[in-house]
Amino acid sequence: MSVEPLQAAGSVAYGQLVPVTVHFDDLDALGMLHNARYPLLVERAWAEYWHGFGFGFDGDWAAAGDMCNVIKEMKVSYERPVTRAGRYAAHLWVERLGRTGLTYGFRLCSADGTETHARGHRVLVRVDPQTFRPTPWSDRARAIAADLLRPADAQEAGADAA
Repeated sequence: MSVEPLQAAGSVAYGQLVPVTVHFDDLDALGMLHNARYPLLVERAWAEYWHGFGFGFDGDWAAAGDMCNVIKEMKVSYERPVTRAGRYAAHLWVERLGRTGLTYGFRLCSADGTETHARGHRVLVRVDPQTFRPTPWSDRARAIAADLLRPADAQEAGADAA
């Protein structure tokens, strides 16, 4: 199974819109998407994105390759509540691609990418499965990630939405 990017009017200028679904049971007692679900939806979108290129994890760290990585930092800013189940999108991009580290940016947004509900970034470090010390990304993963690099002069999508 590969992820199909959303084809929508007003598509994003950089990165990728990946469809996500908010289910009724993702909502809290106030009828809003629970705060812990925002990063979970983004994580699932990233997993689908990489899975579409043949990357995955089946429980074998030694065979995981680039999927053997750890989170160093994560920040989420909640901007507008999601108040109903349905189709949304995760706008994904790469902010920085280092030798062993990768910083990606994200927005949880409307399916067409025009309305931002949350935004943030996450820093990953690829690690050796035996030592858990940083190790370089493969050339293939670097090439895929490079396609998602946000141009230096690009303003973050939806930055004016509040």
